[in-house]
Amino acid sequence: MIKEIWKDTFARIALLVLVTLYGLIFLANFIAPYSKNYSNRDLAYVPPSKIYIINEKGKLSFPYTYNYIRKYEPELMQTIFKEDRSKKYYIKPFNLGWEYKIFGIIPCKLHLFGVEKGGNLYLLGTDINGRDVFSRLFFGGQISMTVGFLALFILFPIGLIYGGISGYFGGKIDMIMMRIAEGIMAIPSFYLLIILAAILPAGMSSTARFGLIVVILALIGWASFARVVRGMVLSIKNEDFVLAAKTIGASPLRIIVKHILPQTTSYVIIAMTLAVPSYILSESGLSFLGLGIQQPDASWGNMLKEAQEFTNILYRPWLLTPGVLIFIAVLSFNVLGDTIRDILDPKGRKRESFK
Repeated sequence: MIKEIWKDTFARIALLVLVTLYGLIFLANFIAPYSKNYSNRDLAYVPPSKIYIINEKGKLSFPYTYNYIRKYEPELMQTIFKEDRSKKYYIKPFNLGWEYKIFGIIPCKLHLFGVEKGGNLYLLGTDINGRDVFSRLFFGGQISMTVGFLALFILFPIGLIYGGISGYFGGKIDMIMMRIAEGIMAIPSFYLLIILAAILPAGMSSTARFGLIVVILALIGWASFARVVRGMVLSIKNEDFVLAAKTIGASPLRIIVKHILPQTTSYVIIAMTLAVPSYILSESGLSFLGLGIQQPDASWGNMLKEAQEFTNILYRPWLLTPGVLIFIAVLSFNVLGDTIRDILDPKGRKRESFK
């Protein structure tokens, strides 16, 4: 399937984008020049650092930057930042910086790049609390880009087993199980998320809150998936290989798990690929509203919250970067999901071509 995806230009680009994003957030501690807890309130809303490779004599130089100085302009009646040209700070590759643990075990201080002691390097500026936006993008992505997959690990097993049992047994069992699923589907999911997130204790840690958000997303989403699986099982359960399994005395659970559900693999792969973007948007939406991941922990949603003010959009556009990444990630997943659907369901593609 990878070869067929690679043949499609847009799918190839989407796959490369997603692999790059997940690779970057996996290496967040190594790439980020500052830790997730770094803050310098004296440098709030500092613009992105300018990197120079040409010195004042017009010759090539190792990359360097200048620190910013905060100054108040009476004429403009606002605080501005100017470069302090009195001292250069060179950017060093594979620099020793703040300590982190590889795989949570091995202590390490090596980073992809850094700046000389005393210098500040903010590639995408800072936020209201003087935190490096570039570094927080990686740590925020670890939450925003993984919430979907974690929810799927709960959602899909429940949906598969529930839909499989409902479709296989049929009759009253099917009717009762589907009415329950339809009742859950009738609940407005986003509003329920807001209500449940709002009643969580204020002192709850972001890790616990993140886990609850994952569980809530999974418990809301399994019903619609189970309904589709049930429809597929209804069409599969009368096939010859299922009847043969019944004849040799296989139990209903074994028939469902071993013989019927594997036939839904194509749909499951497609559904998983297309479901992840919705969970990324749900988590980002909750965090944007202040009901998801809480500060000082980062997620793309709560980072984007700061950019909702018009003055920040106008004068501090670097704060919009999380929104751009959300857009790119969701678009890439949708493009990849559509391509996988065309590959695994060529009949559906042919039907669309005749319309």
